[in-house]
Amino acid sequence: MRWLFRGYWGELVNDLEDFRSRAHYVGEQEYNEIYAAIPRIQEGTDNSEACIKRVIENVSPGDIVDVGCGTGLLLERIIDRLGTDDREYTGVDIHVDNATREKMANVRFEAAMVENLPFEDKSFDTVICTHVLEHILDIRQAVSELRRVCRHKLIVVVPKEREYRFTFNPHLHFFAYRHSFLRHMLPVPEGAVCEQLGRDFFYMEDVDTRAG
Repeated sequence: MRWLFRGYWGELVNDLEDFRSRAHYVGEQEYNEIYAAIPRIQEGTDNSEACIKRVIENVSPGDIVDVGCGTGLLLERIIDRLGTDDREYTGVDIHVDNATREKMANVRFEAAMVENLPFEDKSFDTVICTHVLEHILDIRQAVSELRRVCRHKLIVVVPKEREYRFTFNPHLHFFAYRHSFLRHMLPVPEGAVCEQLGRDFFYMEDVDTRAG
């Protein structure tokens, strides 16, 4: 299969393998460059229908941010279901293209890294972050930022995936088991939910039950 992906991605296949092997030395500029170079294999979202449904079911009333929003498909699904009355929607991604901004004029978009979100503390009633943490250089800092800007509910989805020397993605973290993911969420507050949904782990916590 590697030769097939090399035909589509060229030398980027080697770049991804090299990127993972020395991620502990990679700076923000190189990180941005490697992600800017990756072609989209699919438009939309990595989320399964089961995850999208569970996210929508658990969104709190009030303002919502999708951190790592990509092309905005998850936000689009949430807006279709919940509407915009008494709600404000924000999307954050390392790169936000003009087509996404134009298509979703009712969403405020910010280009930023998860480890340094440009918002005040407790800015959003619901913070959503799906299929993002596996890509992050400093996952503990990213989790800290997600919690910092969360007023009520934090929802995180990560893929259930084993680590291999070579994969066709720039993932830096792998979560083969529930505890593989939860060790990055310490301290896990009482009442937090972490369950497997198909090939993903769905995690949810409420700020009111958070330790400390």
